[in-house]
Formats: sequence, C-alpha cells, structure tokens
Amino acid sequence: MRLGELLESGNLICLAGDLGAGKTTMAQGIARGWGSLDPVTSPTFVLINEYRRADNERLFHVDAFRLSSPDEARMLGLEDLFDQGGGPVMIEWPEKLSGILPDERLWIHLSWQDDSRRRLEIAATGPAYTSLLKVFRQAAFGG
Repeated sequence: MRLGELLESGNLICLAGDLGAGKTTMAQGIARGWGSLDPVTSPTFVLINEYRRADNERLFHVDAFRLSSPDEARMLGLEDLFDQGGGPVMIEWPEKLSGILPDERLWIHLSWQDDSRRRLEIAATGPAYTSLLKVFRQAAFGG
C-alpha cells in the first residue's frame, strides 16, 4: 500500500528536510500512489501545483521555500487550501508556514543518511492522522 492511496480531501502532508533531501521525490511518490494523472514537478517558482485524478479529485502541492513569512502566505490565500477541503495538500518547506498550518497533520522529515540513502521520520498529529499512519505502517511493515 502506498501512502498516497490513503489520502482524502482535506488531508495535510508536510514534507520537511534540507535542500536536496528528497521532498519533491517523496511528493512524486505520494501523488503517484494517490493516482495523479499529471506529472509531478517542484512548484518552487509557481508556488502551487494542482494534480488531477481520473475521478476529477485534485491534489495540491505547495512549495513554501520562497515565502518570507507566514504573513506572506496568508496574503496569498494559502490558508484557504487548508479550510476548503478541495483535496489533499502536500507542502514542501512547511516550517516557513508555522502559525498558519492546521494543528492536525502528517509531518514527514527527510534527512540524508549518505549519498544513496535517506531517513524518513513520520509524525502524526491528531486522531485522523494517527489512524492514517497506523494503517500505513501496518500495510507497509506488517504487524
């Protein structure tokens, strides 16, 4: 089972880690598992990419790297993505949006182990995300 298969409208996935740690690659895998019909690319220069699925659902992919503050994100209307529930949302560089992110979310931190390996730390905040993570862990690792 892929993590993306478990996503529902309104879910928030935060992808944190150093430059080059694999956030966009992780987003590509999540989107593929979700069923994206569109190629997944980094939205660094456009801020938000929107991907479609065969059932017309949408997945949003935000890159907050170029944002200078949570206030700038507010002015751009990013909070609306969290409130409207128009589809799952993945955010790269979520730490730039502290203060406007919903309390409940799935946080994935990627870090370098060596040139060919990454470490993933996944933390769930809130009952829906705790349940989602439990289902994912059981499917991925058994037990």
